[in-house]
Amino acid sequence: MTLDQAQKILNFIQAYANENNLHLAAAVTDSHGELISFFKMDKCSLQSGVLAPNKAYTAARERQPSGNLGKWAQETGKDMGYWTDTRFTGLGGGVPVEVDGNVIGAVGVSGMSEAEDEALAKQAIAK
Repeated sequence: MTLDQAQKILNFIQAYANENNLHLAAAVTDSHGELISFFKMDKCSLQSGVLAPNKAYTAARERQPSGNLGKWAQETGKDMGYWTDTRFTGLGGGVPVEVDGNVIGAVGVSGMSEAEDEALAKQAIAK
């Protein structure tokens, strides 16, 4: 994932938020979950500013949408501490970015419902 690719993804998300009068946070990481780029809009909740990078981190590290971990934890009765990584989240909105079957990074969006966050992340990746 390059900085230019990350910025294009975030620009798409920010434009969507502006058009829909939303106050979001969004992050893009490399394939290891390390932050490449991030924004937190004015009036965005502090929690969303923490969650967006963690959603991307989780999706990059686990090579799957962040919400899958939460579903798995609920289905098995396990705690999120199972992964022994305090940055992991089971909340939806983190999506891995794949090119030719390889994860090159991830996107995390926070500020709407989990389903809406994930849908916007997928839209931004597709663009």
